[in-house]
Amino acid sequence: MEVKTEGQVVTKSPSRHLVDPIAVAIRTRQPQDPSATGHFASTDPNPGMDLARIPLVARLLRDRRLQFFMILPNQIIFWLVIGIGLLGAVDPGLNFATAITWYLWFCLVFVMMVVVGRAWCAMCPFGGFGEWVQRHTFWKRTSSNIGLGLKMPEKVAQYGFLLSVGTFLVLTWIEEYFNIAGPGNPASTSFMVLGIVSSALVFFLVFERRTFCRYLCPLSALVGTVGAMGSVAGFRTRDRDVCLSCQTKNCMRGGEDAYGCAWYTWPGSSDSNLSCGLCTECYKACPSDNIGLFVQKPMTSVVAPLRRRADVAWSVAVLFGLVVYQQLNALSPFASLDNWLNVHTHFPQYPNPLNYLGTIAAAALVMAGAAWIFQKTYAGSNVVPRSGRNFNDRTSTFRFYFLPLMYGVIPVVGADYFARQLPKFFLHFPRVVVSIGHLFGAGTTSSSLYNASLIASTPGIIAVQVAVMMLGTAAAMWASWKIAGRDMVLAGGGRRTVQIGASTFAFACGAAAAGLYVLMNAAS
Repeated sequence: MEVKTEGQVVTKSPSRHLVDPIAVAIRTRQPQDPSATGHFASTDPNPGMDLARIPLVARLLRDRRLQFFMILPNQIIFWLVIGIGLLGAVDPGLNFATAITWYLWFCLVFVMMVVVGRAWCAMCPFGGFGEWVQRHTFWKRTSSNIGLGLKMPEKVAQYGFLLSVGTFLVLTWIEEYFNIAGPGNPASTSFMVLGIVSSALVFFLVFERRTFCRYLCPLSALVGTVGAMGSVAGFRTRDRDVCLSCQTKNCMRGGEDAYGCAWYTWPGSSDSNLSCGLCTECYKACPSDNIGLFVQKPMTSVVAPLRRRADVAWSVAVLFGLVVYQQLNALSPFASLDNWLNVHTHFPQYPNPLNYLGTIAAAALVMAGAAWIFQKTYAGSNVVPRSGRNFNDRTSTFRFYFLPLMYGVIPVVGADYFARQLPKFFLHFPRVVVSIGHLFGAGTTSSSLYNASLIASTPGIIAVQVAVMMLGTAAAMWASWKIAGRDMVLAGGGRRTVQIGASTFAFACGAAAAGLYVLMNAAS
């Protein structure tokens, strides 16, 4: 049996979070040091119920065609989006490409994140197409791949989700500059989608496995962080001891019947759903039948992880800054500032890069400032982290508060992005039906559905947006309370004080976002 060592498997990030010893051993081709696995303790969160114990589910997961048939429908839709956007109606409301993308898809993706987690990654047409080309097969296990098969340099990979956040910021700025999601010219939507597909394909041909999906996909950080609220825990080991004693590590290296994990995630160390793309390869490859597909209570991957990552925390702060920027740019004073900057920097139009990046950075620094205030308020000789070590170093103390606080506000960030999509959905969703009819010569601008709305009144839309933010804020306050009670402990007591402070911070973030929706007056 040929076993290929295909992937760079690194979980190192700027957070200095724990590195998977199995992953490092595979990357460096060195024998595993059994003593290095001691920090993976039985105290890791319970992954929940194993769906793979259900015979029908197990048969589906073993079938190599499963992933293909999950990706195929979206693959068809997105190639239709590209073609129809270029060749179809110029009116965005009649063009299937713009209608399906901006009036429906974005909302569905956010709902999927919150409810399920990374389910979108399992059916994504961008990564799916690149993987089909890379493996030169739709579902069969092949012994060789097309492309260079390079590894992502460790010095780059260590930035984790921040790489994805960077590409998301670039893509969002391009979308704003060309008014793609307005929606504007349907051809712009096609070029954007084609650009993502082409970029993914290039990276699949240059790098091994799903390097693009793990590090560079514009949606990876957003899906990973917001998806932590979801109920799918991902593929995890059933018995940690069996996993640690395994000599083959086929789940990572691959075997005769399956590839190794395309996402560089060792099931034996996974304590959240952040980086499990639900590709099923580890399940198929495990020789001990020791991997299951687990579902968990919602919010578990937000609250429960014992190993928090700084790249995730900073990604949450920057992503929140981006959606705050999008809210602010709907306000007149902000538009005036952007115009002023364009005049003085001789930039042609909105959005001015200085304003764009400056606002996002300012919002992220406000989030970091809250952790600094926590540090000054609570830190010192009284700080006793979960591990029992004293955090007297300033940087370590800042991290001790910053990471839990950012994890706690993930529900606010998820609610904010979802609420931001609602005006387009409520005002224009019926046009999706019209655009489908237009493909067959039926849908026109005179159709009653073309001008119909699910919610037509501005106060009604604002009420729903505020309600969404209230739910997200309540979830964030609960998460922050739980995280602070476990991860932020003061030697002389005061647990409740820290919990109240963390929950208040989550409330302030949610209340600020909700207030902006009132000021925006349902602007899309």
